[in-house]
Amino acid sequence: MRVAMIGTGYVGLVSGACFADFGHEVTCIDKDAAKIERLQCGRMPIYEPGLETLVARNVEAGRLTFSTEYGDAVREADAVFIAVGTPSRRGDGHADLSYVHAAAEEVAPLMDGFTVVVTKSTVPVGTGDEIEQIIRGKRPDAQFAVVSNPEFLREGAAINDFKRPDRVVVGIEDDRARDVMRELYRPLFLNETPMLFVGRRTSELIKYAANAFLATKISLANEVANICERVGADIKEVVRGVGLDSRIGPKFLNAGVGWGGSCFGKDVSALIDIAKEYGYEPSLLYSTVDVNKRQRHVPVQKLQEALKIIKGKTIGLLGLAFKPNTDDLRDAPAIEIASELIEMGARVKAYDPIANDVCRRQHPELKIEYAADALALAEDCDALVVITEWEEFRYLDLNQIGEVMNSKVLIDGRNLLDPRAVEEAGFKYRGIGR
Repeated sequence: MRVAMIGTGYVGLVSGACFADFGHEVTCIDKDAAKIERLQCGRMPIYEPGLETLVARNVEAGRLTFSTEYGDAVREADAVFIAVGTPSRRGDGHADLSYVHAAAEEVAPLMDGFTVVVTKSTVPVGTGDEIEQIIRGKRPDAQFAVVSNPEFLREGAAINDFKRPDRVVVGIEDDRARDVMRELYRPLFLNETPMLFVGRRTSELIKYAANAFLATKISLANEVANICERVGADIKEVVRGVGLDSRIGPKFLNAGVGWGGSCFGKDVSALIDIAKEYGYEPSLLYSTVDVNKRQRHVPVQKLQEALKIIKGKTIGLLGLAFKPNTDDLRDAPAIEIASELIEMGARVKAYDPIANDVCRRQHPELKIEYAADALALAEDCDALVVITEWEEFRYLDLNQIGEVMNSKVLIDGRNLLDPRAVEEAGFKYRGIGR
């Protein structure tokens, strides 16, 4: 089938490359000419394991192309995916749909024959109706169907998530679209991946509900971690005991410095806004957000307990990205923690295996000194704080690192390390909920 993918951000680029790998002819479209030029030269705008190889393979096979023009790509498409950004609006938390609406307006006059217009972006309930109205207003004679097909891609594991998903959710109001979507996902259908066909509004809400549940699960783990510290329990053992319950499961129960990234905060805020629009006050969702905000201050509090005075001290941050295997700094806890420490008069150093350059470029206002590795980071530090659970941080040479530090304090913001091993290396250890 022929696919036009509007937007070459995280979702659009990964989805487009994976559809091409399924054997479809895909054109990824973006208004950013510089980004398209880089993609045509094989340079990825994001860090995602395996993506560069996947793109190169499908470009070479002639199944994947990149363009700044809608034109022929939309006219010839069986399905047009809208995968543009839906950031939170300042002030009210509502999803900004300006890019989605603009894409629908540009697609409308170009469609030729029956076309399925698919929202891949995370959008509020009722957005599919709005897209349908926009297209119908511009093309009363158009043969089309608007479908909701939310993504469930984890940064750092996105390709595997697309090709081996837990489920594919499709929201339709037109039976003709069902056959198109089945054919697009045919390799998954043959592998018996559950395909859930539901109403369009139901599909739109599923994505928000899923992310809100995961965010709430993390906030609950952090809330319990804070209780653990007060009663003398260990959160690692508590969540293991809880997670072995088949009704709950162990995933997203790790206590730490809180969740970040482009999805959880934005989607929970949007769901709160949706609920309020319909006259409902979602108290649990408010608490989920509040707990996460408080949790980002915990590492700083632990530094104050260990060092007594922050001003004039040198603090090293191990990790900047909001999670490992990505260079994404959107709503990353490290940025807020670094800002707070700098305001308190600390000298802040940082090392991230991937995100150093991105942070330097995106946050020039932060007076952070960037280190080339963990040992260089530790030099002259009074304390280290684990912010991102990169695998290499599990295997730090603590004896060597301790030798170059001013004082041996380690705040484990992800409970990544063995407290006993850290203390045996002469460090004062502080975990989360331990």
